[in-house]
This record gives sequence, structure tokens and C-alpha cells, in this order.
Amino acid sequence: MKSRPKSLKEQREADRASVKRATLKALRRAKKAADTSQVKLSDWEGEFLGSVETRVERYGRAFRDPEKGGPGSALSMLQALKLKEISAKAKGRKSGLRRKPFGRVT
Repeated sequence: MKSRPKSLKEQREADRASVKRATLKALRRAKKAADTSQVKLSDWEGEFLGSVETRVERYGRAFRDPEKGGPGSALSMLQALKLKEISAKAKGRKSGLRRKPFGRVT
């Protein structure tokens, strides 16, 4: 049997739920990594993880202004960057982003 195609509204709701699950999983993974590696998070970082998790669970996203993040994302760009930094700190890396230096090819 073929299932009927999902309506646009159902697809949007499924996408939002998927993004919400992925974001909550990333937040919990960062918190768990910090706990297991015995890395001391600052008070601000611990509060950040807790408040963002609460807002994502309640509202499906952690920011209000649509210009701060993508239309389908649950975290703003700066929140996602801070989450990467906290995850990197928990894993023992110096920086959440690994950038390659600009080099001139001669």
C-alpha cells in the first residue's frame, strides 16, 4: 500500500520536531561530555546549557528574532557557536572551531 504524501504543514511540523530532537541531543551530549571528562564549566556555561534546553523544549527554538538564525534552526548562530565551544572545552580541545590559516600559494 502506498501512503498518502504529507501535506506541507505536516512536513514543516516533522522538520521542526527533527530539529528540536537534534538540538536537545546536542545540548545533552555537551553536558554529559563535560560531566564525564571532569571539566569544570563556568557558572555561565552551565546556566546557558540549562536555559537553552528549557527554551527549546518549551518553544521549539531558543531565540525569538528570526534574523539571528535560520528559519528551520532551533539555535541562533551565536548560540550554536557557543555550544560548539562548550563541547570542545569538554573534549579537551582549545577551540570549538578549527580554522586553517590563510596561506599564500606561490
